[in-house]
Amino acid sequence: MRKPMAKKVLAASMAAAMTMSFAACEKAPASVSESAAPASTEPVVSESVEEEVSPYTVLKDANGNTYDLGGVEIIIRDWFSKAERDEAKTEFEEAQYAYQDWIQETYNFKIHAETIGDWGTVAQDFVDYATAGGDDKNYVFTLHSGDGTLLSAIDNGLVYDLSTLDCLDFSEAKWANGVHKLYTVNGGIYAFRAGWAEPRTGLYFNKKILREAGVDPDSIYDMQKNDTWTWAAFEEILEKVQQDTDNDGTTDIWGLGVNEGVMVTAAVFSNGGKYVGQDASGKYTYEFESPETLEALEWVRDIFTKYDWNGPEGEDGSAPSWDYYQGQFQNGGCAFVCDQQYCATPGNLFYEQPETEDGLGFVMFPKGPKGKLVQTAQDNVCIIPACYDADRAWKCAFAYSLYNEFVPGYEDYNPYVNTTRTGNFDQRACEETVPLMSKNSEIQLEAVIPNLDMGAPFQWKFGPNCDPVSTIMDGCRDMYKQYIDEANQ
Repeated sequence: MRKPMAKKVLAASMAAAMTMSFAACEKAPASVSESAAPASTEPVVSESVEEEVSPYTVLKDANGNTYDLGGVEIIIRDWFSKAERDEAKTEFEEAQYAYQDWIQETYNFKIHAETIGDWGTVAQDFVDYATAGGDDKNYVFTLHSGDGTLLSAIDNGLVYDLSTLDCLDFSEAKWANGVHKLYTVNGGIYAFRAGWAEPRTGLYFNKKILREAGVDPDSIYDMQKNDTWTWAAFEEILEKVQQDTDNDGTTDIWGLGVNEGVMVTAAVFSNGGKYVGQDASGKYTYEFESPETLEALEWVRDIFTKYDWNGPEGEDGSAPSWDYYQGQFQNGGCAFVCDQQYCATPGNLFYEQPETEDGLGFVMFPKGPKGKLVQTAQDNVCIIPACYDADRAWKCAFAYSLYNEFVPGYEDYNPYVNTTRTGNFDQRACEETVPLMSKNSEIQLEAVIPNLDMGAPFQWKFGPNCDPVSTIMDGCRDMYKQYIDEANQ
């Protein structure tokens, strides 16, 4: 453990002892702190000596002994991590590294994340590994969300049931992203991920266009902050910003540029709707035509027809390119774009967006009459192979949970805020929108249903003057019900 860092953390929070919560385990009915005793109130006669108090809580087993994992080494395998960590560049990273060193020393294990495989192969890599019975390595596998391979692997007994491990308590704050709910099947829990939910779909806006139309960009942030950012408020602004600037009868600045499929889902969840639900027995349910979902689909179809330009036709009369809206927004041809948070980070679509001296505006999607401000999560998931015995799986889960605990002294630290600061965002997007997105996040159960393609049969059918919602549903209803029924078998 790095002692200077322990002093930093302690100095930041001397008023309260920092604790780390873990599940009450049969092996450890209660956590026992090894913090030093309170300082004496007697006058100091001799030269004072600073006594270093640990900001960490030591977890002990039922016999009062500190957990000892026996020197086991655990690898969180993914497709994006370096095996060696970078030198700490911030106080947070110093505190994080100090904490990670401390847990490994205290509980006698080693852990790191490492790239093994790539995005396209990780699911099959896991299946091959678990089917073969594993090897002498101890892996926590990272898979991308929405791969039907995982549900099939669960059905075939290849994934360890995390609900049987008494070291995990999914009511703790670090699991609030809800990833474990995605793969809760027949009472078992087969995937998890610690940490904040990644911010995804929101609304970008060009503040110059808004100001010229008499709309104060800060008023949108204020509505988001006051929970009054609604569909109605959004449409009122769309009406103001959409303009025929040269009075030739043709719209020059549109209210909205959009990847329609992304916005369809944002609208559904913002009205309390969903595509796939789950009943009390854990069975998946068809929700594409629930009242909340249908209301959102009718609304978003109307918004597209009024405020979304369908894009320029090709020279041969072909349909517009699906990504026309990106150039439209970059060239000042629309006020709003519905897209994902990463789009304005370095190297992506809107990082070099013009007309933004102080960065792009970015807020959560507005809420519908039956909903709330919410984003849909699409986080990666982590799993443990079922070929591991109970002791081995317990150690993997215990170590992963510790390794991903909120760092003492930085419990509210959200790494996505820092990522956003490196991009083309204004200050309020970084400080208000991104933390709110991470906290107000819901899972998409349709992502786990094998064969259920949300694109061509459904989402991509929506656009300006598209077919009625009832017609779109007629084209995919039976197919989607079949896939959901098959997932329940």
